[in-house]
Amino acid sequence: MTLKQKLLTMTMGFGLLVSAAQLVEAQTARNCGPRDMVVQRLAEGFGESRRAIGLGAQGAVVELFASDSSGSWTITVTFPNGSTCLVASGQAFEALAEALPPRGDGA
Repeated sequence: MTLKQKLLTMTMGFGLLVSAAQLVEAQTARNCGPRDMVVQRLAEGFGESRRAIGLGAQGAVVELFASDSSGSWTITVTFPNGSTCLVASGQAFEALAEALPPRGDGA
């Protein structure tokens, strides 16, 4: 393979990597947005309200939204920059308040 062919192959490979990175960024952008807009969409579109909240790694806030009427649920993560991303969603939400099992001798 000549030097010209190698450079052409490397340039094409780099172009494919850039295209793939842009595709991943576009997919992420569709699943993220300003928190107030995401919460409004969950409320208006799915009837979901916040049911649980916790602090994740590096200051991220993890929230669970759910609807009693439809059973739908969504988990979001809000980052310190204010961007909220949808992480998971599903159906058949059921609120539980289970007691801890009794402590054993080895616990």
